[in-house]
Amino acid sequence: MTSSLVRIAISLLFALQFTFLSSAFALVMESSISTSKVIDSHLHVWASTDESKKFPYADGQDPPSTLANRASTEQLLKRMDGAGVDGALIVQPINHKFDHSYVEAAMSAHPTKFKGMLLHDPALDATEAVARLEELALRGFVGVRFNPYLWPSGGLMSEEGGCGLAVYKRCAELHMPVGVMCFKGLGLHYDDIVKLIESSPDTMIVLDHFGFTGINDDGEKAFRQLLSLAKYKNVVVKISALFRVAGPGDDPFPYNEVRLRRFTPLLEAFGADRLMFGTDFPFVLDEKGSYAGTVELVRSWLSRASERDAVMGGTAEKLFGPWGACSSTVGNS
Repeated sequence: MTSSLVRIAISLLFALQFTFLSSAFALVMESSISTSKVIDSHLHVWASTDESKKFPYADGQDPPSTLANRASTEQLLKRMDGAGVDGALIVQPINHKFDHSYVEAAMSAHPTKFKGMLLHDPALDATEAVARLEELALRGFVGVRFNPYLWPSGGLMSEEGGCGLAVYKRCAELHMPVGVMCFKGLGLHYDDIVKLIESSPDTMIVLDHFGFTGINDDGEKAFRQLLSLAKYKNVVVKISALFRVAGPGDDPFPYNEVRLRRFTPLLEAFGADRLMFGTDFPFVLDEKGSYAGTVELVRSWLSRASERDAVMGGTAEKLFGPWGACSSTVGNS
């Protein structure tokens, strides 16, 4: 079969899957039985020290010593059960870099609990990158993470003819959202992100951790940029990693400033259906409130049931398909 026919077949397969998942999600949302699942839309897992013999860490990417044995799949499941979290989107961790086997094993072992977001490799050319995307999509991954710091110095995610733009556009056809991590601040990547958004209006783009708009002077300017993106209907923001936005010591748990100066304006600008909750496990374990406390805190910020249902799980299911009994991924049986 020629490569063009393979791509057509993959597109048809994912179109059918998306139609099924959309219908299933609509039924879930219309049902009186379950409209309030809690989905953690941003977390990581990596192999424990013992598991790393089978699932080795990438060179130079050993996990921090305080969390080395607290981020395994089993450790996560215990935290989720204790906090009443029904499902999670596992974002491929830098510790395993482009080897997705540990996350894939977690999805295979717990298909009703976990979905996965793959990590894009900017070292690939456009053809290779799209092929890798399609391969991992067929193995069950439902989204893509762009880490701009993995691009060569000066490289852009939106570069014409580049692998990032090729993958981003292909994600529209596969109905796979693209998450972007602006670790050093949204302002550094704002123009690049706008070019991505405008290049493919049908690709859903998700900005991690409030867009990394910290509670400081630089963060205020970046936050105004983030609010300006609300006009693009394909932009979603993760209400995740509250401690990263608060900064060390400036706004301690329960993060009143984050709620007042970040969450409330985002809710007004984007609406609940374009915001989704995430903890940033396992890093949240080193913070006051830890995992369960963070779940309850964000839930407490939402007084309206419809908004609470959307932010705490509904938006994630709208983007990635339903979790639980209705969950279906191509790569898992």
